Amino acid sequence: MKNFRQGMREIIKSKKFWLVALFLLFIFFFAPQIAGIGKVSYEKFSEVVKIDKKPKALVIPPLDKAEYDRRMALLANNPPYIPPAVPEGQTPPPPPTYHWPVLGAPYPTDGRAILPFKRVVAYYGNLYSRKMGALGEYDEAEMLSRLDAEVKKWELADPETPVQPALHYIAVVAQGSAGEDDKYRARMPGTEIEKVLAMAERAGAIVFLDIQVGFSTVPIEVPRLEKYLKMPNVHLGLDPEFSMKGAYPPGKVVGTMDATDINFAINYLAGLVKENNLPPKILVVHRYTQKMLTNYKNIIPTPEVQVVIHMDGWGGKAKKIGTYKNFIYPEPVQFTGFKLFYKNDIKEPNTIIFSPEELLKLSPRPIYIQYQ
Repeated sequence: MKNFRQGMREIIKSKKFWLVALFLLFIFFFAPQIAGIGKVSYEKFSEVVKIDKKPKALVIPPLDKAEYDRRMALLANNPPYIPPAVPEGQTPPPPPTYHWPVLGAPYPTDGRAILPFKRVVAYYGNLYSRKMGALGEYDEAEMLSRLDAEVKKWELADPETPVQPALHYIAVVAQGSAGEDDKYRARMPGTEIEKVLAMAERAGAIVFLDIQVGFSTVPIEVPRLEKYLKMPNVHLGLDPEFSMKGAYPPGKVVGTMDATDINFAINYLAGLVKENNLPPKILVVHRYTQKMLTNYKNIIPTPEVQVVIHMDGWGGKAKKIGTYKNFIYPEPVQFTGFKLFYKNDIKEPNTIIFSPEELLKLSPRPIYIQYQ
């Protein structure tokens, strides 16, 4: 027994003993907790390793108002004013007043606004049809390649204005048949919308969801897309051509929308922006006749929603310029757009579609360009 006790004392005094003891202590007490067996709470663990549990605050860039004003003046593209020579003692006439930029239009909420800091170049269409536009006519790879080619043309023509690519998808399509509820429009399933969202993500593009209400209404159709409109990269388009206020179905006569329709969409989008801390939305309104949009003076853009009145007519260059000058230029709201048809604009012999350089000569310069 004496020899046993003496041997134990020697072991305890050895370094090996204490190393083995510490190892066993780690195995039985600390290792199970690290592996989750000891049920260490997240709160306790975070205290030990000092994990910051608070999400990082969203950094929102402020709006550069001086740069905004400078770019709006460039978009207006008004001719330089040269005071006329007048006889000594006479007062020269006041400088001319211009429609653009629009006086009193609100500044956007913050520096995340797309317009006028970037020009949007969009492909338009529907995935169910090869005849409604480039978005749907070509498979994804070719479509995005073609869109990228157009983006590069605009970047070259106007190097000062970055280009934001976009996919403009017709999410509610007017149709000649009444449908189950006699509204003469078909709502695209969410699976199709999500296909476009996935394409846009792969291409670094934003998305516009376009609505052709038929015999339905803007207050009925817009809220149905709220799930998507709450996303920061999704914007809205309204097409008065297919907003039928009389007895004729879509396609028989040109439809119309009033400022009350547009203001509903503006206010609805503004609410989503405020509630979800989103960047300002863009609302594109198509137009190519006088009656397509009534009471334009009553349209009220907000800091949360940037409004583009988009020249949607097709035909030869002279016809399109006439439409722009007669229905877009003299009735200013906030921004303008210009649509180019790959097929319909060149139906007349010896015609070609506008180049970016030609469209940049317009007053005002369009900040939203759509290809169909």
